Amino acid sequence: MTEDDDWLLAEDDDAAAPLIPPDQRHWRVLIVDDDHDVHAVTRLALRNVTFKDRELELFSAYSAREAYDILATTPDIALVLLDVVMETDDAGLLLARRIREELHNSIVRVVLRTGQPGQAPEQRVIIEYDINDYKAKTELTTQKLFTTVISALRAYESLNMLERSRVGLGKILAGATNLYQIHSLREFASGVLNQVSAILDVGADGVLCLMQGDTGAATVVAATGGYTALAENEYLPDRHELNPTIARAFAEKKSQFDHPHNVLYIHTQENRDVAISVTPPWPLAQIQRDLLEVFCERIAAAFDNLYMFGQLRKAQEATVVALADLAEFRDTDTGGHVRRVQRLSTAVAARLKEQGAYPDDLSPQLLDMIGLASILHDVGKVATPDHILQKPGPHDPDERERMRAHAEVGRSVLERAAQMVDGISYLTYGAEIAGSHHEHWDGNGYPQGLKGEDIPLSARIVAAVDVYDSLLHERVYKQPWSKEATLAYIHERSGTQFDPQVVLALEHVVARDA
Repeated sequence: MTEDDDWLLAEDDDAAAPLIPPDQRHWRVLIVDDDHDVHAVTRLALRNVTFKDRELELFSAYSAREAYDILATTPDIALVLLDVVMETDDAGLLLARRIREELHNSIVRVVLRTGQPGQAPEQRVIIEYDINDYKAKTELTTQKLFTTVISALRAYESLNMLERSRVGLGKILAGATNLYQIHSLREFASGVLNQVSAILDVGADGVLCLMQGDTGAATVVAATGGYTALAENEYLPDRHELNPTIARAFAEKKSQFDHPHNVLYIHTQENRDVAISVTPPWPLAQIQRDLLEVFCERIAAAFDNLYMFGQLRKAQEATVVALADLAEFRDTDTGGHVRRVQRLSTAVAARLKEQGAYPDDLSPQLLDMIGLASILHDVGKVATPDHILQKPGPHDPDERERMRAHAEVGRSVLERAAQMVDGISYLTYGAEIAGSHHEHWDGNGYPQGLKGEDIPLSARIVAAVDVYDSLLHERVYKQPWSKEATLAYIHERSGTQFDPQVVLALEHVVARDA
């Protein structure tokens, strides 16, 4: 090397190395030549070469086939010094084409070296093959070989960083899109941590904390890896190793990159502060920092949207509960019935999914909405007169028909409301449940006499849950039953009044929660 070569090594001191494990922090160079002496001379010429404080790791292949196998199985080869004439006169040219077209490796730098320039004219080769340089072996002195290698490594590094940026941005776009579909804050936070790990391209331990207002305490929303146990705490412990860096991020309102604790700071338009702590196994390169900052900017609005969605969901649920309470208002002995049915219906649906029962009917929408929809199962009772609804004794035939009419009333009202909403909503399932939760598995129920799986699954679930809770609690016409007697009644009617699979799920949930 001479002073004239110094420009080859001049780089911004802040430029960080690509994110690879420390034991692989070498520039990988593949020498492909069928002449053993060429390998020996090349290794001698490059023995002390370093670029950005990283040494070269040299691989040798003595045929195009051997070289192809190495390239296919060895990651991050930056440069191929490739002979043209080996097992055939054009073996090197064919390998260059296979690297691009079969291995789809567009960033490895390929430098052709030939001892017979006339056999592969330079202009034709440069135009027809995707190579990056063409050298005659006779002109490759130690100095020129050094220049060629450093130039190729610099080009490879730039292309590699661009490729990592492209892949990282793709992950950001895909990840942020998926995150907008999540409706639970904890699920969203876990998704954010998973996307951060994907952008880093490593498995990283992580914690996501949320701070609202001036409480000074960081609420732990989600945690992964070695920090999973922190998710069980409401707040990050004062003496925890992550606390100083997270507290500094909140105080300074900016990200902190202090290996091994890196904290990404997000401030939303609704004045919520979010800190994401990750601990990758080695310091983050600048490109990873930049990508993570872009990711944080993109998902900041998602936190606000999720919060607003949660508020809307709470308002919606409060409205539904108020509507159901209105139906129960005149029936003074049923207090809390709809809320208990809501909780138990949700649990039974989840258990059916665990059992693998009815996979075609047990859609994600049903699992998400059945609790809210089940609250509306008796909404049609608003049309039932007080003297019938509150009658302590048996109903006469006419009163029984008036009482049964609430199923069709509820279905009709909720179906009209559901038509005002695009797609499937809790009103859709509410109409199913209100209209069909008095149908029987054997076809002897009302109002339509539906049988078996012709009865909507949502209604079959609520049918069993509704009867279970009604028997278990005092009503105007009966005293409360014991849990044992109630379960025996439900079990006895499995396969006649109730869906057997639903009964099994209900029995499991009741026993589990006892």
